[in-house]
Amino acid sequence: MSETTTPAEAQETEATEEYATAELAGETLRVKTIGKWRPSYMRALRLSDFDTWAEGVLHPDDVDKFIDADATFDEINEFVGAAAQAAGEPVGKSGGRVRSSRTTRKR
Repeated sequence: MSETTTPAEAQETEATEEYATAELAGETLRVKTIGKWRPSYMRALRLSDFDTWAEGVLHPDDVDKFIDADATFDEINEFVGAAAQAAGEPVGKSGGRVRSSRTTRKR
């Protein structure tokens, strides 16, 4: 992690954040709910900057577990998908409006 978290800060974070869980290399890790993810976390994920993503979305006590697992890309991709699904929405799905396949322009 880029910052040192005190036990009091970690406890406050845990009390105010909602977490889901997902498995990585036999470890259960806590993940913030999708509504608590920032766009910068998604950018890090798209850029395969998994350590930065983990610092943003995992419980502070679980970030080192994620990094220490030194998982393969396949394992990380499976974990990210499971984490996003458990946290509220599969990665790549958008709650945005779906564009109609029909044109509305008059001829």
